Amino acid sequence: MVKVIFFDIDGTLLSLKSHQVPESSRRALEALRKKGIKLFLATGRSPAWLDTIEGMLDFKFDGYVMLNGQYCIYEGKVLRDVPIPVESLESLLPYIEENKIACEFVEEGHMYINLLNERVLNFREKIGGTGYDTQVEDLSRIHSHNTYQLLAYVDEEDEKEFLDHMPNCKMLRWCPEFADVVIADGGKDKGIEIVLDYMKLSKDECMAFGDGGNDIAMLKYVGRGIAMGNANPPVKEIADFVTRDIDDDGVEYALKYFGVL
Repeated sequence: MVKVIFFDIDGTLLSLKSHQVPESSRRALEALRKKGIKLFLATGRSPAWLDTIEGMLDFKFDGYVMLNGQYCIYEGKVLRDVPIPVESLESLLPYIEENKIACEFVEEGHMYINLLNERVLNFREKIGGTGYDTQVEDLSRIHSHNTYQLLAYVDEEDEKEFLDHMPNCKMLRWCPEFADVVIADGGKDKGIEIVLDYMKLSKDECMAFGDGGNDIAMLKYVGRGIAMGNANPPVKEIADFVTRDIDDDGVEYALKYFGVL
């Protein structure tokens, strides 16, 4: 019996076409809440963005696996808080400065960027205001504030070179424009593992929905991993089930298919 469900945001709950949560998904989430099923967001986004998504839905989730699993909350209690080591960030700074690589530095409640270039501005236009309006700030901030994740605006073929300058970290990509950078043993699956252990639930009692590369480990970890119809091909390959597109009632369809609704 499913007792908890984890949802990615971008491309899973939030349409990248309309920049809204589809009505069918709203309906499904409300029905799940009435059945007493615990609902979690599992996203690369930070807690600073919660008001936006929850404002669209008019309710608060039971918990959050944020920053690709590096910051997790259940019913107001922080269960996991794992920032990137400052040493890893320090080793990266000369490389991104020399090569003019844009990186967004993500804290628990704040984001900033080292430079605004055409690649960054084009992506902001693409997502239609559902992202962050981050500003350029002094990178010395890494010494006084915890950094949980980077958004590195590099192509996939340049990932290895980037990571050569950032020890003990890995990249998780969900869109062509950038990749999320977290610690090597991080990821949504690690956050979910902590949550399930705290809730005393098994993998078989949970589902997860996702569409991007940073969802692969999560979908493989849970009892039933659902890929959206609009998901990247590698995500569909590992999923237990591929539902319809987000804009074709994908979330609701899968929940009804498995008898959860």
